[in-house]
Amino acid sequence: MLRSALFIARKDVEYLLRKRETLLWVFVMPIVFFYFIGTTTAGFGGGGVVVDRVAVRVPESAGFLADALLERLEAAGYRIERPDSAAFAAAVRRLEVPPHFTDSILAGRPVELAFRRRGGGIANEYDVFRVRRGTYGVLADMALLRLDETPVTAAGLDSLAALPRHIQVDVRPAGRRAEPPTGFAQAIPGTMVMFTLLVMLTSGAVMLVVERREGMLRRLAATPIPRGGVVLGKWLGRMALGIVQIGFAMLAGALMFRMDWGPHLGMVLAVMIVYAGFVAVLGLLLGTLARSEGQAVGIGVLCGNVLAALGGCWWPIEVTPQWMQGLALFLPTGIAMDALHKLVSFQLAAPAALPHVAVLAAAGLVAGWAAARLFRYQ
Repeated sequence: MLRSALFIARKDVEYLLRKRETLLWVFVMPIVFFYFIGTTTAGFGGGGVVVDRVAVRVPESAGFLADALLERLEAAGYRIERPDSAAFAAAVRRLEVPPHFTDSILAGRPVELAFRRRGGGIANEYDVFRVRRGTYGVLADMALLRLDETPVTAAGLDSLAALPRHIQVDVRPAGRRAEPPTGFAQAIPGTMVMFTLLVMLTSGAVMLVVERREGMLRRLAATPIPRGGVVLGKWLGRMALGIVQIGFAMLAGALMFRMDWGPHLGMVLAVMIVYAGFVAVLGLLLGTLARSEGQAVGIGVLCGNVLAALGGCWWPIEVTPQWMQGLALFLPTGIAMDALHKLVSFQLAAPAALPHVAVLAAAGLVAGWAAARLFRYQ
């Protein structure tokens, strides 16, 4: 039976690798997603304090509160620059402090700061947040001085800054690396997990539907190959395609994008091989239940994208609410991504991923039993 299963698996892999759409989604599209998502999300976290340039225009009459504001912005990670008019207009981030800034605030008159930034999206929101935090910090210092009936002066602000802080925030990395998984460190594992699932749920399922419609499975039923051998061969073929896809993605990530897979490469491979085996069973199960190619593709694409989003393939699951982090641990994509983050991003010991391997293997056995029971030749 094993020899027959290996024969079926070899023929299935040869057929799949001759299809242009399979080659596109196994070898081309993951690289595109590596580059696009990795470059888009690079710099959103990690690497210590983010340093960005901000061009400021501060008139001489702005006073000491303008200096206090700029100090706050520097503490928030900005590099303050004072360019000429032409360079100021061309700067990505521009902050204009109005004349008589300090006098107007001390007199209780409304004052408007003008902060502009080219572009939008999450980076723009982050800039607005940092500028507002710096502004509110200055206002909070003024409120404390007035609460103590101390004049709001430059010396008063300096004395307040010199006071001991009663609340300290202790920030330490969760593992050996100081930075969270962002940029390519998040995009490459996430894309690899997502595309392995998508290919198994679409190409793997559609091939089984076509073989059933064209009578190929009925021909197999007429051969001496037992039912178990047919199911095993179909699973091994999809499993082999998944391993090829994972191996190529890991190699391309390391060579083209300098992806560091951490000190436990063997355990990373174990996680991905078990994951490939499980999603190969899902593809086989979907191909058994689907009635048409369109149904298989539609369900595969929908489920693949939903599981990728909820499992942390598109963004680090650590930035989501607690309930979503808990939900991800019940999804195959979330289990695989959690194991990869532990091994690669936080560089924990290899046994930290053993529960993930055990859960994926157990789920694969249950799904495999269901796929074998439900498998039909026509």
